[in-house]
Amino acid sequence: MNTQPLMTPVSQEETNDLGFGSVVARESQRRLLNRNGSFNVSRTGLGLMSSLSPYQAVLTMSWRKFFAMTLLFYLGTNVLFATAYLLCGPGSLAVSAQLGIKNHFLLCFFFSVHTLATIGYGTISPVGLAANTIVTIESFVGLFSIALGTSLLFARFSRPTTKILFSNYAVIAPYHGLTAFEFRITNARRNQIIELEAQVLLARFEDVNGRKLRRFHRLSLERPGVTFFPLSWTIVHPIDESSPLFGLSAEDLRATKAEFLILITGFDETFAQTVYTRSSYLFEEIVWNARFTDIFNHPTDDGLLTIDVRKLHLLERLETKTQSER
Repeated sequence: MNTQPLMTPVSQEETNDLGFGSVVARESQRRLLNRNGSFNVSRTGLGLMSSLSPYQAVLTMSWRKFFAMTLLFYLGTNVLFATAYLLCGPGSLAVSAQLGIKNHFLLCFFFSVHTLATIGYGTISPVGLAANTIVTIESFVGLFSIALGTSLLFARFSRPTTKILFSNYAVIAPYHGLTAFEFRITNARRNQIIELEAQVLLARFEDVNGRKLRRFHRLSLERPGVTFFPLSWTIVHPIDESSPLFGLSAEDLRATKAEFLILITGFDETFAQTVYTRSSYLFEEIVWNARFTDIFNHPTDDGLLTIDVRKLHLLERLETKTQSER
């Protein structure tokens, strides 16, 4: 006799869950995905050391923050060792008469710079056991810091990332005899991305047994992927009778706090790796009865086709209203 317990069937709502979980779907009233791709969910309960991820933070921070952090570390390290040399006493450093620096702390600081960077001009040298011991420690810290800084810089340069621009607004407007949800993207870098694919999902609150729960619906796209991505791509979801948006108005999207979640994946030829980006549009970031301005420029004299990325976000109002706005 088979005594194994029967598996509880998985509901359709559970299979449509994107990984946020039923609690987030039920309790969270904020947008799930920010425009920059970050999630509005935090994790707590981890210890300080467990929650720290300095390597990931260094790789993902902006270049401005990275250089600022490196400069602060460099200056702070030299100040620390300069203080150590200063505590060794005024006779701990032999100074050339031609150096022209009288302030003892500045002498200690510049000697630390020479030692940390393994420069060694010879104008300042350590005297005594204490100063030479600190030199030994600092030389090791300097070698380790150079190796660590070089590896972090290489890791940042070799890490494949995307810079795909999303139009500031999505539109819902007439399209080939129907109505369609549309937004536009383009590559802000000169690298080539191929085999680009898009996924668009609708998240909205619906009445389930008398309760408001967020439900997720995958939207079918007119073209879910493109082989090449040299210019721009307008991603279109036709709103036909099978669409979760069919018959909904702008007020319906507002009342249900609709959010369109977007995931873009592609293959970066430069790094020969898969890259991705994500974003979302809230109901208030959707313009009804509008279309995107033509982004293409007239061909040049030699027939080269170009686009004006500055026009990515421009819209044109349509005179004919959609059925949902009437």
